This record gives sequence, structure tokens and C-alpha cells, in this order.
Amino acid sequence: MSNSKLGVQDGKLAACPSSPNCVSTQAEDASKKMEPLPFKQTREETKAKLKTILEEYGRVSIEEEREDYIHATFKTKILRFTDDVEFYLDESAKVVHFRSASRIGYSDLGKNRSRMEEIRELYNQ
Repeated sequence: MSNSKLGVQDGKLAACPSSPNCVSTQAEDASKKMEPLPFKQTREETKAKLKTILEEYGRVSIEEEREDYIHATFKTKILRFTDDVEFYLDESAKVVHFRSASRIGYSDLGKNRSRMEEIRELYNQ
């Protein structure tokens, strides 16, 4: 089941909902805001690094992939909730914007933020 609100529109990922279960590098709300990832070298090398992280992370499925975009779904370990994680490789700014959001529910107990912090650590290795 894909979410029609996902994807990149005019260089922007979808806005986070009002619920506290979403983080984004493009969020206006400071409680949802995270910093984008800098490109490694080229867009291709950056994307390859992200894909390697996703493939090794566990309980992840890459749902859609384009030259400048990856949409992956993560299943939470215990309750098996699905979270949508998107990466937009912004060639002009040389950064990776991302958005991580729960599909259902209200609170995620900080899971989307902690996951993206883990991915950032792996990315920076």
C-alpha cells in the first residue's frame, strides 16, 4: 500500500503531520526538524551508501527508487508497524533530505528520530 502523499514535489518532501511521529530535514517545526546529510562525493556514491545502509539495517524494504529518490518502509520490531522513510538527493544543494514518519498512530516514542540518528551515524562512518 503506497501513500499518495509520498514523493518529491518541487524539491520538497511531504510536510510532517501535526502528530509527533514524524521527522524531516524540511520541517518548519523545530521538534520535527533534523539536519540533512551532506553528499559523500557524487549523487551516485551518496545513493549507493544509503542503499548499503538500508540493505544492512534489517526489516527494511525499498519500495521505490529513482535517480534522486529512495522510498523505503521499515517494520518496527515488536508491533510490526510500518514507517515510511524517504530520501531526496538534492543535487543543487549537495545534501540528502529525508523524512521518516509512522503510517498510523499518534506517538512513536521517538522511534523515527532515533532511527534517523542511527542512519546518520552509519552514513558518517
